[in-house]
Amino acid sequence: MEKIQVKKSGVPTTILAIESSCDETAVAVLRHDGGVAEILSSEISSQIDIHREFGGVVPELASRNHSLHLRPLVEVAMEDAGVTIADVDAFAATSGPGLASSLLVGNTTAKALALATGKPFISVNHMEGHLLSPFIDRKNLESNLALIVSGGHTMLIHMKAFGDYSMLGSTRDDAAGEAYDKVGKMLGLPYPGGPEIEKQARSGSAEAFNFPRSMLKDGLDFSFSGLKTAVLYQLEKLDPEQGKAPADAIPDLCASFQQAVIDILVTKTLRATAQCEEKTITLSGGVSCNRALRNAMQTACDESGYELLISPPAVSTDNAAMIAFVALHRHLHGEHSSFHEDINPNLTLV
Repeated sequence: MEKIQVKKSGVPTTILAIESSCDETAVAVLRHDGGVAEILSSEISSQIDIHREFGGVVPELASRNHSLHLRPLVEVAMEDAGVTIADVDAFAATSGPGLASSLLVGNTTAKALALATGKPFISVNHMEGHLLSPFIDRKNLESNLALIVSGGHTMLIHMKAFGDYSMLGSTRDDAAGEAYDKVGKMLGLPYPGGPEIEKQARSGSAEAFNFPRSMLKDGLDFSFSGLKTAVLYQLEKLDPEQGKAPADAIPDLCASFQQAVIDILVTKTLRATAQCEEKTITLSGGVSCNRALRNAMQTACDESGYELLISPPAVSTDNAAMIAFVALHRHLHGEHSSFHEDINPNLTLV
């Protein structure tokens, strides 16, 4: 990051950010005048219907559709925000982690806009976007223990201040969201599996099947591959010939699987919070939209005396508003990126 002079305090700052790390094309315009940041517009073009027939994201299709939809999405975002290119003080884009071909589309576009207007470019870590998203409707950031849980990541991070992060735990195999998708596929549910499993679980019993809570008492790392395998073995017991889930068993299977995931996430989050002596827990990432997880975490925090901040649903899944929010803080700290800085599909937060 390069340090340069920024606007004086009190002068509104406008950030345009692009997110294209996977299969969502997103553009947001955010303005800050010293108080709570205001999301002027946040546009997302989803590709779920395109990838659903393949049961997962196809990188080539994802990048092709980013290229197709990004320019009109930038135009719509600026129109909805009531700004022009000249009003933007800095342009930002996700640099990683994610699919290389998808990252390149958004990253290159943001750099081109910055170069064409003579404005700064800011490279943003996708996971930092999730990390800060619970504070997007607050004036100040606070130290906290963060649980980020998404399709590709499950991690516990001690955030002491902006830019001062310590990784306390992460997944050793499948992320929680990935386990949801894979189990959903086993059960014959549409992609993505997370929302479908949650929907089915509402009418099922969480005690119907006793699925394992892997590594529950072992440190702060996560492992969900064993849980996924346990579901597979249970399907083979229910249907020895084809290993498919009987229709009447799907709600119970979903509820039991979901409860196992939630027990692991909540238990380890509270353990990490106690270890780092924080009083605030934040929950973010796409899986944080799960109502059962939100309710369980809130109950656990209430019982333990912790404050819980959950990322608003609109900025929980992949979106550009959270990228703009991180970029805003970098801009206010005078931290801008070199145009020579490349994407990194394996970019780490800590």
